[in-house]
Amino acid sequence: MTEFEARGHKADSPLSVSQLNWYLKQVVEEAAPRVWLEGEVGDLSRPSSGHIYFSLKDDRSQIRAVIWRSAAQLMKLPLKDGMSIICRGAVEVYPPRGTYQIVVDKVEAKGVGALQLAFQELHKKLAKAGLFDPARKKPLPKFPKRIGFVTSPSGAAIHDFLESADQLWSDFQLFVIPARVQGDTAASEIARGIKMAERIRPKLDLLIVGRGGGSMEDLWSFNEEIVVRALAGCSIPTVSAVGHEIDVTLSDLAADARAMTPSQAAQLVLPKRSEVQGTLEQWKRRVHNLAKNRLQRMRLQVDHLASRTVIAKPHFLHQRRRQQVDDWEKQLKSAFERLLKNRRQRLGELARAAEALSPLGVLQRGYSLTHTGDGLTDSQSDARTVRSSKEVAVGDLITTRLSEGIVVSRVEATDDNPK
Repeated sequence: MTEFEARGHKADSPLSVSQLNWYLKQVVEEAAPRVWLEGEVGDLSRPSSGHIYFSLKDDRSQIRAVIWRSAAQLMKLPLKDGMSIICRGAVEVYPPRGTYQIVVDKVEAKGVGALQLAFQELHKKLAKAGLFDPARKKPLPKFPKRIGFVTSPSGAAIHDFLESADQLWSDFQLFVIPARVQGDTAASEIARGIKMAERIRPKLDLLIVGRGGGSMEDLWSFNEEIVVRALAGCSIPTVSAVGHEIDVTLSDLAADARAMTPSQAAQLVLPKRSEVQGTLEQWKRRVHNLAKNRLQRMRLQVDHLASRTVIAKPHFLHQRRRQQVDDWEKQLKSAFERLLKNRRQRLGELARAAEALSPLGVLQRGYSLTHTGDGLTDSQSDARTVRSSKEVAVGDLITTRLSEGIVVSRVEATDDNPK
């Protein structure tokens, strides 16, 4: 009995196309429920639905493949035409068209692991965007007082950090910002924790993001673009402390500084107590020496001042200044007397000159002064000095002032041209 007959079909009875396709679907899907295939990607298509369609081929044949949206969102490997891959999936027959395809749920790059290839692709993209540029990195504070740590509270990272910090420095506050560090939701929680750290007030001095070591798959959350961008854009100086020494994540490259482990993060961000004490001792000695030297210089200055006459013999300076004042007083008195004598002499000269020019002085030398009028009446406002014979007429009264007394005369005659 054939398998057709076992399924209720007669060998000589015709089948519909749909019956044949459904029969083949059952047979194929039962015979090959899940397989691994190796081939080259071609005819890659990414419609708006979020599904990925492509063909997987070798040098002699090909098969159609599909990655449903739910699986595509979890894929770390970006597919490209011509890429050689190894994929796992279930063979599925599509009865309406009589075709079959493989429904892929896992993809790895041939020769290079899928995560490693995804790491390389994302590194290239983010490096081009400048997220790893050393010029944008912020310096770490030398003495951070408030430190945030985005990590799992139940993980070993916090314990390792505090154990290392206890041997170094204790003058700080640690704020643990909880987030999953592994799993499907880890990346979004870590990015959210970084944003939350920026809202803490007073503002944090430093932010550490990290976890203990693990496989590349375990650490993959710290390679996610959302985490890398959150670290690169954080306003707080950041330190990435992810994994063991041999592990390097994209978060390590985006943070302002990288610590190879959470323990090493404490050594990187915290001052060493012994070094600080040593530095303080050096400054103490330096300040002491500076103060000692300054004091010695001041003592020398005081001794020098004490040796000066003004300090040693203050009364001598007083006497010298008093003698100088006395000298100035004598000089001033002498200068005043000379000035007064000169002024008196000058005044006498001016008086003699004035006297020589006075009409009375002229009269004493035998000259006389003649005015019109009799010179005896109370009102002589109309009297004029007679300078010419033409100014009087015969019969006019005139008054002549002599050196001693006056003479009143009447004009008898005048002569304009005396000889």
